[in-house]
Amino acid sequence: MKILVAVKRVVDYNVKVRVKSDNSGVDIANVKMSMNPFDEIAVEEAVRLKEAGVATEVVVVSAGVTQCQETLRTALAIGADRAILVETDAELQPLSVAKILKALSEKEQAQIIILGKQAIDDDSNQTGQMLASLLDIPQATFASKLAIADGKATVTREVDGGLETIALTLPAVITTDLRLNEPRYVTLPNIMKAKKKVIDIVKPEDLGVDIAPRLKTIKVEEPPKRSAGVMVADVAALVEKLKNEAKVI
Repeated sequence: MKILVAVKRVVDYNVKVRVKSDNSGVDIANVKMSMNPFDEIAVEEAVRLKEAGVATEVVVVSAGVTQCQETLRTALAIGADRAILVETDAELQPLSVAKILKALSEKEQAQIIILGKQAIDDDSNQTGQMLASLLDIPQATFASKLAIADGKATVTREVDGGLETIALTLPAVITTDLRLNEPRYVTLPNIMKAKKKVIDIVKPEDLGVDIAPRLKTIKVEEPPKRSAGVMVADVAALVEKLKNEAKVI
C-alpha cells in the first residue's frame, strides 16, 4: 500500500507576519519558513502506518518554489521514502493544488492520500475536500484517530457535537487534526540520511495541470489593534460601561 502525503512550505508559526507596505500581501522576505504544522502531523501518521506494516511506501509531495526542497527534506528525515516537487513560481490556490495532487495520485496509484486539514498561511481548509471530489473517492476530514484494516480506514473526527467515527473504503483522502499525533523530533542522523533520498522535480505542465488562479487578492490589511482594557471599581461601574460605552447590553 502506498501513501501520498502533501506538505506545504509556510511562514514558521512562531513568526509574527507583517503586511507589505502596498497591502498586496504578506511580507515573507528574510522570514523563517517551515513545514505547515498540520502537514507535519500528516507525515508522522503516514510514517507510523509504514512502521506498523500497513503501508509499504510513503511519498511526500510539495508544490511551489525551489526552496520547497528544504520542506521535503524535513519530511524525508521524519521517515518518508521519497519526494516529489512540483516546481513553480506561480501563486497556487487550493483548486490548483488539488489538481496537481490528483494527477500525482493517479500516477503513483496511492491508496491513501493524507493532508493537513489546512495551511496556517491562508487557512483555506479546501484542498483535501477538492481533491476527494476530483478523484471521486471517500474523504474524512479533521481526523483525530486513524486505523487501517481490511481495505478500509476507520477515522475518528471532531465535529461540533463531539466525536464522529466513520469507515471509508480505500482509496481515500484523509485530512489531519492536531490531536491525531505528536510529530517526532528529527535527529541529526536522519537529517543526514534524508540528504541521500530522491527528490523528483516536475513542472505543472508535465502533469497536464492548469494552475491559472481563479481568485484575485484585492487588498491585505492587518486587523485593527485592540484598545487597552480599563479597571472598574465595582459591578455597577462595569454594567454602566457595558451599557453606555460598549453598548452590548
